[in-house]
Amino acid sequence: MKQRLARFFCFLFTVSLLSFLTAPLVYAAPSWPELSGIQADGGILMDADSGAILYEKNADQPYYPASITKILTALIIIENCDLEDMVTFSDRAVNDVESGSSNMGALPGDQLTVRDCLYGLMLASANECANALAEHCAGSIEAFADMMNQKALELGCTKSHFVNPSGLNNEEHFVTARDMALITKAAIENPTFLEIDGALYWKHAPIKRYPDPEDPHNTIYAHHGMLKKNNSRYYAGAFAGKTGYTSLAGNTLVTCAKKNDMTLICVVLNGHQTHYQDTKTLFDFGFRNFSSINVSDYNSAYTTIENDMTIAGLTASPISTLSMDDDCYIALPQSADFNDIETTLDYQLSGSFPVGAIAKISYSYAGHAIGSSYLLIQNNFNSLERMEAVASDLTREETIGIPEPTTRALDTNPEQANGSNIAQLSDSNDQERIDSGQRPQQEEHVLPEISSTVWVAFAITIILAAIITVITVTKIYIQRKTEAEVYFLRERRKQRLNDIGLTPSEFDLMIQERKRSSYRASKNKRHFKL
Repeated sequence: MKQRLARFFCFLFTVSLLSFLTAPLVYAAPSWPELSGIQADGGILMDADSGAILYEKNADQPYYPASITKILTALIIIENCDLEDMVTFSDRAVNDVESGSSNMGALPGDQLTVRDCLYGLMLASANECANALAEHCAGSIEAFADMMNQKALELGCTKSHFVNPSGLNNEEHFVTARDMALITKAAIENPTFLEIDGALYWKHAPIKRYPDPEDPHNTIYAHHGMLKKNNSRYYAGAFAGKTGYTSLAGNTLVTCAKKNDMTLICVVLNGHQTHYQDTKTLFDFGFRNFSSINVSDYNSAYTTIENDMTIAGLTASPISTLSMDDDCYIALPQSADFNDIETTLDYQLSGSFPVGAIAKISYSYAGHAIGSSYLLIQNNFNSLERMEAVASDLTREETIGIPEPTTRALDTNPEQANGSNIAQLSDSNDQERIDSGQRPQQEEHVLPEISSTVWVAFAITIILAAIITVITVTKIYIQRKTEAEVYFLRERRKQRLNDIGLTPSEFDLMIQERKRSSYRASKNKRHFKL
């Protein structure tokens, strides 16, 4: 009995061991990189290309922004003003600032170009320049604040509010780290902003306080230490940003840096004299653990869906093809594999999107949104001009059988004119001449020549009208057929998924799964890893 039990347990152990050894190994996707934290109260690290948030701390908590407000001010001025226009400094612009706050020494009545004022705004953080620019652009500081709030709303900011162009202390003037990152993202997409904000110094025109053009006070210098190589806080790759400080806001700092084709935006709010160190910590974390990927180079799952449906009995498959937007990026952890990404397809588009977009593809990894792309539909029809030419050819073929107008019936017996009014008129005139004893005159063909011209013109008009009608109908047909195709593509997909009992997300995962085999075959060549 003991021997049987021993053999039985030995058999179970052997089976269990074999099962363990032969079982397929399943590897869990690497987790999202973690950072111990920063010392500032609020902060965020955003990938500028994808908008992905790589790190955040109290990112939706409002804080006082101080002078980083001037990033939004500069963007609005650049978009709405001529840089060579002259700005006149009013008494309010110069004096409606806090005592001891940053300035460039302008006095009421001074005049500088918008360009000079923008450099003063971003490099010297001059508060009188902020006020003067606001008045120049909107007529008043209050009206400009309305423009600031409207622009922020357009950029997707939801929890920020602005009451002045400088960022000086005001309890109603606040911003979140997430909103400030969105504002900065829009700003660095503007070449003029980059040119001004990335400068290390600027010499502006003389002002009343410093009338000598060679006075060194007319040259202003950047405050941001991470942009200057001779500064101990310099960070390689940093190219734009803005410093800020008030008694309410504490230290605030916005910095942009680029390395390895990846651009990062860092925002630090309510820092405690550690804003530069916090920024360096976030940049090091981002560049060390993430990379920016163009999704069109990797994801082609959605572009291979075949369209085998018909519209009104006509095959729709040659009408269009699907493609990925080639200007969309995602921020992926360096240890991750593209196949570990989760995707969601959304046909309900909102906001701004590319022409021809029929769906938005959102990408996520380990529960983090890492970017999005668009599925585009492209027509394979030849140019509209060719369609018009084809329509014209068809029209000409239809009019081949129309005989040219002729006056032959007028030169013969009037009875052969088939009831022609013109022939009857000629016959009536001849009969009147016979009754009056006059010999009928030989026909001069004047009337027939005029009639022939009229008939030719009439026929040409009819043909042209027919051609124009066919072209117009063809244009409308192409447009409606394309619209119908897009509609039926969506409905057919929904119906098929309902028929097989799948949700859109499950179907998307199935498509990706089918792509895995081919992807893994070339994995050694294209496997992403830095």
